[in-house]
Amino acid sequence: MAAGNDGTTGGAGLGGKGEVILIGQIALLLLVGRGLGELLQRHGQPAIVGQLLAGLILGPSLFGWLWPSAHALIFPAGAAQKNLIAGISNVGIMMLLLLTGMETDLKLVRQVRRPAILVAAVSVAVPFSLGFALGALLPAEFLSDPSRRLVASLFLGTALSISSIKIVATVIRDMDFMRRNLGQIIVAAAILEDTAGWIVISITLGIAGAGRVALGSLAMTVCGTLLFLALSYTVGRQLVFRLIKWVNDTFVSEYAVITAILIVMCLMALATQAIGVNTVLGAFVAGVLVGESPILSGHIEDELRGFITAFMMPIFFGLSGLSADLTVLAKPDVALLAAGLIAIACVGKFSGAFAGGRLGGLSVREAMAAGCAMNARGSTEVIVASIGMAAGVLTSTLYSVIVTMAVVTTSAMPPMLRWALGRVPLRRGEKSRLEKESIDADGFVGGLERLLIAADESTNGKLATRLAGFLAGRRGMPITVLQIGAQDGETSLKDAALDSAKHGHRTARKNEAAAKPEHVAVSARTGVETHEEVVREASKGYDLIFIGVERMRRDDGRFTAQVSRAAAGFDGPLALVFAGRDEAIVDKAAFTVLVPLNGTEPSRRGLEVALAISPAPQSEIVPLYTPERAAARAKARKTAKNELLKDVAMLAKRYGHRNVRTAIRSASQAGAAILEEARQSNCDLIAIGVNRRVGEHLYLGDTVSSVLAGWKGAVLVVVS
Repeated sequence: MAAGNDGTTGGAGLGGKGEVILIGQIALLLLVGRGLGELLQRHGQPAIVGQLLAGLILGPSLFGWLWPSAHALIFPAGAAQKNLIAGISNVGIMMLLLLTGMETDLKLVRQVRRPAILVAAVSVAVPFSLGFALGALLPAEFLSDPSRRLVASLFLGTALSISSIKIVATVIRDMDFMRRNLGQIIVAAAILEDTAGWIVISITLGIAGAGRVALGSLAMTVCGTLLFLALSYTVGRQLVFRLIKWVNDTFVSEYAVITAILIVMCLMALATQAIGVNTVLGAFVAGVLVGESPILSGHIEDELRGFITAFMMPIFFGLSGLSADLTVLAKPDVALLAAGLIAIACVGKFSGAFAGGRLGGLSVREAMAAGCAMNARGSTEVIVASIGMAAGVLTSTLYSVIVTMAVVTTSAMPPMLRWALGRVPLRRGEKSRLEKESIDADGFVGGLERLLIAADESTNGKLATRLAGFLAGRRGMPITVLQIGAQDGETSLKDAALDSAKHGHRTARKNEAAAKPEHVAVSARTGVETHEEVVREASKGYDLIFIGVERMRRDDGRFTAQVSRAAAGFDGPLALVFAGRDEAIVDKAAFTVLVPLNGTEPSRRGLEVALAISPAPQSEIVPLYTPERAAARAKARKTAKNELLKDVAMLAKRYGHRNVRTAIRSASQAGAAILEEARQSNCDLIAIGVNRRVGEHLYLGDTVSSVLAGWKGAVLVVVS
């Protein structure tokens, strides 16, 4: 094939086809972008600044200015060659917005809605008005088409008013402010700004596509956008959750959930395009819905984030820098415009956020921190500018000025915000909430995301369903019920799990100061007969399995084959439930729970689960310290006891339990001490946390065996 004039085929450029040039461009952008990003990140700057600078260095601003022939060789000006990497960049925009949406926490917005809404509203309104006014006053030579000044003004106003949620969240996280009240307000305000910004950009692009402001078409665009958002956050939310759950539970091939997420992104992007707004809004909303899916596991999100961060971001931001030509700043009028734009952006954003913060009840120091935080444009600014340039609304000069402003404000924000946050004291009541959230972050129950119940209609099965449902409702986790031995259509355990989850949900909303859980999704399968079916279901991403069947143990004390094989086929933790002889325990409003503790991590897990499955403050918790022989010396035993008591008090406070009575018993056999205390305390339930023992059959140690043999009441064994 003969070489084309644009250097896209053999015989031109690097002497190969356009694909060879494309690979070289990608390699160069990745190498320089990641390298500079790493360097700047080590000096406290966001990596995105390095990726933008990589594009500026490789573009006409430096490389093309110093060595024009080499620049033309690697980055030829032909439209066909540009379209190749531009296509990748456009996909990158959608994936960046998908990731931004996935990191958007709507629950956070609801918790701090008043100050966040005011900070967002005023910090958008002030710079938007200033940017719009600037667009109206710009000389005609800075506009691609003076007749489209309105659209250019809208773009300029939006570019000045949006903050970069990614940059803001990164600095807030680095300063350990993510769970502080002020940190939540700042991040929530940035989320609202992002959402509003993409809606405005989409509407602006609709106006740009129409070529004029027609009230009829504008009303259609606005109504279509509002309808799309309403359907997305109601019907669409449920559909996305069910799709991710179905793919996760049905497909056996690798990364099927990621494929489903990308399909959702593309379909929603096409939907927004069909109603006359840009694909960016669809990609962003898709990310929000995906991020709210309660079974989106951390490793799936990390894999998707890894690909976008490692591949898409350096290419997109590098290409954004390539499109800017900072040599235009040598012209006095352009330099003056850039300085004015930076000043308007900084002053408008800071003053707007500060005023909004004060109206929302923030102190002067908190409002100053909010003003500093909202000044980071970063990726959002560049995406807006890139869309405007691609749509023919912005000239290359105005685009270069906006990119310059994005680099300056993004670089200045981190040190300013770190300084401002360092001056903000804790608010009243904030310490207690932070302690709870710290326990959740480090604890066992706090890391659970999805529960499986394998149970039948026996008392064991009903108690397992009640305990698991209450825990799921308290934490807002989805549950799957495998009803063993039931005929198709029998959903009694599903109904019981749902009722218990509602109870747990009400308890959490009433007693906990941390984030309130949402209603729990409960699904069920009936007619399960074999342990193989339980194992197959367990492999679909569950964090804890509750097992409660009529026959849990054999006459010789060993676990039945059904329990033992189900446990052997699942690598994660188990909760084995024995109801004992008291069938009324299933319907008891509260429990007296004995929790043996010996200072080990498994026993602490047992305590945490016991606190989480017991309604507070009605239940009584009896932690029983049974020191191991290694701690038999008086001094060592006293130290271990004091540490354990502090841990018990901390966990009990986290779950709202005030009725806690700690007991201490030393005995040569821990099982005997547990049984003696259980009888004396008149306990309803013994909750034991243990490790698995290696062997052909499920064996949990002599202590568990002696308790199960000697106790006629209910027992919950949490197996790590």
